[in-house]
Amino acid sequence: MRSYPRFFISKKAERSVRESHPWVYGEEVEKIEGAYAPGDMVDVVSSKGRYLGTGFVNDLSKIRVRIVSQNANDTFDEAFWERRIRYALDYRRAVMGGDLRCCRIIFGEADGFPGLTADRFDDIVVVQILSLGMEKRKDIILPLLKKVLEEEGDKLRGIYERNDVKIRKLEGLEEMTGWYRAPDCSGDLPSSTLARICENGIFYDVDVEKGQKTGFFLDQKYNRLALSRIARGRHVLDCFSNTGSFALNAAKGGAASVLAVDVSQDAVDMVERHAKLNGFEKIITAKKADAFAFLDELAASGRRDFDLIILDPPAFTKSRKTVGNALSGYTDINWRAMKLLPRGGYLATCSCSHFVTEEMFLGMLHKAALKAGVCLRQIEYRQQAADHPYLWNVPETFYLKFCLFQVV
Repeated sequence: MRSYPRFFISKKAERSVRESHPWVYGEEVEKIEGAYAPGDMVDVVSSKGRYLGTGFVNDLSKIRVRIVSQNANDTFDEAFWERRIRYALDYRRAVMGGDLRCCRIIFGEADGFPGLTADRFDDIVVVQILSLGMEKRKDIILPLLKKVLEEEGDKLRGIYERNDVKIRKLEGLEEMTGWYRAPDCSGDLPSSTLARICENGIFYDVDVEKGQKTGFFLDQKYNRLALSRIARGRHVLDCFSNTGSFALNAAKGGAASVLAVDVSQDAVDMVERHAKLNGFEKIITAKKADAFAFLDELAASGRRDFDLIILDPPAFTKSRKTVGNALSGYTDINWRAMKLLPRGGYLATCSCSHFVTEEMFLGMLHKAALKAGVCLRQIEYRQQAADHPYLWNVPETFYLKFCLFQVV
């Protein structure tokens, strides 16, 4: 006899769970048997009481239950979570070339850790916890993560929490940042939040405290390599440059010149720092400017200085309600870039918003090309790197679309 409270769900929700989607929404729960506290493990069952899965419950969240396992024999002890961690790391060793020193090592639901993201930057692991169930178990999971990683011989400086996201409030959690200290750990915490990483042979200084998200965007690793392969001899414009990762990959690929543009002075300073760190300061120039306005300025002056333009904007929408506005923004920036490129020039463009679907994004590019009066020859269509795995049964795990075109 199972000891967990039972949540009886609707037939529609049952179909979704049977197809291995891990979320049960509040309105899908029809009856509850047993007492529980927020963050506890509960069983999800069909209207007839048939077992479907076990997960974290949170009455404050729109997602009432986040399913962790559909195996009725699982016991959620330390051994269970250690197996999950090892499985996640073994997968990444297989698909990321064996080096996990600069890699996303846990990607939430895609790795069976609902609401947990963990990125490794050399000797620092940065975690973001977005579910109450994970928050209540972090003193089990995070020490295990450190233990398993250090078995390979590399000592970690520490685990840094980047829980400074508003979505935590929807789970009844406070926003916070800082070094994680395990309950049985004493001593001084690290004094610096800087880590030096190497990706695609390029060095970066990552500030895990102040950088965007967890400090650095790892998901474009192989898209940057694809870009570098066509950069030789070209004059490159990198819009929304952020840390300068696309600009640096273009320079490493042999670009004649690279101009990196970002609206943030901090980003501009970071590009210049990374250019100098990698010996590309004579190739890369950074400029503080709004990308939309800068492209308009180039068009108005009749300048066509660039034969490779990169568009890597932030997510223009974080909800379905504003998808229309986002598509308008994507269209505007893309047709401007297409119009500036000479025939035979190249365009790298992407969207990191889950709510802008693949169909929407590709349709937008078609519309932008028509507006610009150009034809696009597709070179590559890519997605997020494999350390950010996309589960087909969980469409929310797919978000990054990347296209590489020649304008003909």
